[in-house]
Amino acid sequence: MNLIKRILLSSFVLTLVGTSVGANAKAYKTVLVHGFQSQQLTAMDPRKIDSDGEAYWAEYWGGLADERIDWPSYERVEGKIASDYLWPKLRTMSEQGICQPGCIFLTHSTGDLITRYIIDNQANWLENAGLEPLNIVATFDVAGAGGGSELADLAVNVANGLANPVVEAAVRAWLGRSVGQTLGVLNDLKVNNARQIASFPGDRTPRLRFVADGDLYFNATKLFLPGIDDSVVAAHSACGANQVAAFDSCSVHVGMDGKLTSQDDGVRHFLPYHYPMLMSDNYDHYSVILNQAKGKVTTANTSINIAPNKSVAFSTYEEEKGFWLWKKKYRYVRQSDNTSMSALLFAAIPE
Repeated sequence: MNLIKRILLSSFVLTLVGTSVGANAKAYKTVLVHGFQSQQLTAMDPRKIDSDGEAYWAEYWGGLADERIDWPSYERVEGKIASDYLWPKLRTMSEQGICQPGCIFLTHSTGDLITRYIIDNQANWLENAGLEPLNIVATFDVAGAGGGSELADLAVNVANGLANPVVEAAVRAWLGRSVGQTLGVLNDLKVNNARQIASFPGDRTPRLRFVADGDLYFNATKLFLPGIDDSVVAAHSACGANQVAAFDSCSVHVGMDGKLTSQDDGVRHFLPYHYPMLMSDNYDHYSVILNQAKGKVTTANTSINIAPNKSVAFSTYEEEKGFWLWKKKYRYVRQSDNTSMSALLFAAIPE
């Protein structure tokens, strides 16, 4: 058997094992909410929404989750995304009792913003229809764009003819294509717009943040993102900060690389019920949801209770590097050097 066949067989077996054993052993159901998909802006085909959503999570999470909420990037959050995609799915989930034992929503990128809108509205929508609201215990927001992305502001400017060639090149690198006539959810992802959408939900659902600081697109986008970023989303958004600024960490005590030292430009104030958990300067915006180990991961918070007798926690250790006066101390999550961030997240879901 050649190497490629062995890899495919191993992946298939791992998926089966994870689906039959891992997912069923968890205390809560997992619901996936994907992020922005640029190809949908030029291929606006409602028939592909489901298959696009499936492909988005195919490498790792698709085989482990219990439900998936798919939505089209060519529509607006408070428009047809809500009425034609979120509401019908939430109604079905309520009717089937999917979240009666509790659900954890795992979101990526713009899925963070979509889920904030769900949290703010789902109870009212479902109760008005005579249905039971979903029991959303917590969210795992990976590379969250709930605070918007400066790249979306640039894309809208390009579409309106208000950008120079450098900006156009950065936007093209991000989207993988030129900006067309349809902007859809890009309008909602503009930083000021995103921060106005369901910005202070009354629901106290803990929103756990998982943040990266990696490089993509030959660094073409980083010039336009304040502070540290994953090449698509800046820390103010991914960490869940209550204001836009150039932050270097989600913590004032530990750096993105795990160094235990004061962070003058770390986030100090967060949106309600937003809690940064894992941080890494090795992962980028997309590798955080893949099953690929990229390097050591650190914690902004090591544990948090999400329900009575249920917590999300990560085992850590400290390591000293350097010599004598130059000696520095770092904090890392155990096994993170050879375990993907996604696998660390899945293992942390309470059983």
